[in-house]
Amino acid sequence: MISSQKDFDHLEEKLGLTFNNKDLLRQALVHRSYLNEHPKFGLDNNERLEFLGDAVLELVVTEYLFQQYPNPEGDLTNWRASLVNAKMLAEIARTLDLDHYLYLSRGEQKEKKSKARMFILADAFEALIGSIYLDLGWDVARDFLVKHLVHHLKGILENHLDQDPKSRFQEASQDRTGVTPSYRVLHESGPDHARKFRIGIYIGEELVAEGEGTSKQEAQVRAAEKALEVKGW
Repeated sequence: MISSQKDFDHLEEKLGLTFNNKDLLRQALVHRSYLNEHPKFGLDNNERLEFLGDAVLELVVTEYLFQQYPNPEGDLTNWRASLVNAKMLAEIARTLDLDHYLYLSRGEQKEKKSKARMFILADAFEALIGSIYLDLGWDVARDFLVKHLVHHLKGILENHLDQDPKSRFQEASQDRTGVTPSYRVLHESGPDHARKFRIGIYIGEELVAEGEGTSKQEAQVRAAEKALEVKGW
């Protein structure tokens, strides 16, 4: 269902912004799949705005970290990565109700919980930042990102979310059990050019969780993510 202009007024209220060019806000939410079904829609897809917004986002976060923290480059790089990844951006997009306003094909509309939707939302958030920058300027875009994104850094650092899942689970396991977790391949399938792996993560002989991926590394990371959830660590 296509959102009316009244709906977009509500979105502006949610964002705390008033756009001069309303079409820039609308275009930020146009996925290319929608235009495949509606070629005469009148607006382009959001990919160019996403390209711009990605650069604005990276610079705002980088500048903030540089000014606020005296830590070495390695720390700042990890912290920035923990803020600007697709999962984080998609979560913020959902908080801002962007999911409700996306222009999507009928097929994409049905995949609300898919990994693909996560990336669509993350891209839409970046496109939104691009539209804010173009319409309202650098200062407004920076303040918006500090309010809605950068403030998550405190929780990330308190919960060690800047570390990758494997490192986090290993550290937690060693602290709580004195045991370093291990990984075992449980199943492999597919041809050499498209292998799939299922890997288990163990504490001693206890199988804590399993993860799947197209590489052993990807499967291990997913297993570690699930293990952190299982253990509540």
